[in-house]
Amino acid sequence: MGLILNPMSGRDVRRYVARARRETPEDKRSQLERAVVGAAAGGARHFLVARDCFRIAESALEQLQVGARFEWLDGPLDTRASDTARAARAMRDAGCGAVLVLGGDGTSRIVAREWPDAPLVALSTGTNNVFPVMCEPTLAGAALGLVASGALPLAQVARRAKLVRARFADAAQEPAVIDVALLHGDHAGSLLPLDPARVRHLLLARAEPAAIGLSPLGGLLQPCGAEDDFGVEVRCDPERAVRRLLVPMSPGLFESAPIAGVRKVALGEPVCVRGPGVIACDGDRLRTLEPGEDVVLRVTRDGPCVIDVPRALRCAAEQGLFEGRPIPGPGCRLDHRHGPGCC
Repeated sequence: MGLILNPMSGRDVRRYVARARRETPEDKRSQLERAVVGAAAGGARHFLVARDCFRIAESALEQLQVGARFEWLDGPLDTRASDTARAARAMRDAGCGAVLVLGGDGTSRIVAREWPDAPLVALSTGTNNVFPVMCEPTLAGAALGLVASGALPLAQVARRAKLVRARFADAAQEPAVIDVALLHGDHAGSLLPLDPARVRHLLLARAEPAAIGLSPLGGLLQPCGAEDDFGVEVRCDPERAVRRLLVPMSPGLFESAPIAGVRKVALGEPVCVRGPGVIACDGDRLRTLEPGEDVVLRVTRDGPCVIDVPRALRCAAEQGLFEGRPIPGPGCRLDHRHGPGCC
């Protein structure tokens, strides 16, 4: 089972310009500990772990007694998306049966780019989190452990996620797990919160009304969830707006967006977006389009195999997979405060 933790998620500038909660290393360490305890209870015995610049994973696991082996991925740490990309490739090549991802939409996007059909659960430690689930890590870990150990077949408890796939004029491609947007008056690499007044064109794999960021910009007009086999296209233009929409763009921050049109988009249907502007995937400004330069977007269902935690635990209950199962580890309970030989 693979463990990927983004140490930088939940720490961006939205803590200063909005009211987003800061995710501390201690929060992430606690989530990782609980998830590994759950995974061990589900049967996982070998973990492939990505190192991080704050040593969050190492501090979480160094004294955790769960009767499992932890194998560490070594290599340079750039404190960038390249760290996640290297870890995802290594776990793919190692044949991990399931992967836990701690991060936001951007972290999940990198995993999806490097390992399109990754069997995973993504837990929210970012800011605008639509793709990650809000779930107790102990239970998410248990579901992952059941799949990684082979106790539950992946096909029984997971479904391929939707993606928005962007294909540029030079044949370069980039996926997004939630949205691809064309922004005017912005620049590639900016880390500032997205301004809905700068959005001109938006394609959403998931348009969730109960979300933060660009997803509700479509979701408050045409809801579209993970199970729906379509996407949503939104056009924004201050000069041609037919309505204005109040959108929760960041935690504790609503802004007004000028809506020129919204419609459902069938899976695989091409949507042409034309520059000038900046293309942002899941909020990350990646590439500048010159005037007249096109990028073709499509919503597809060929993303990661997302494990449904409640479904997995229900299947485990129906099959009696936790009945008579011994508590893993050398001690009386799964608790990192107990050292070797405590019982």
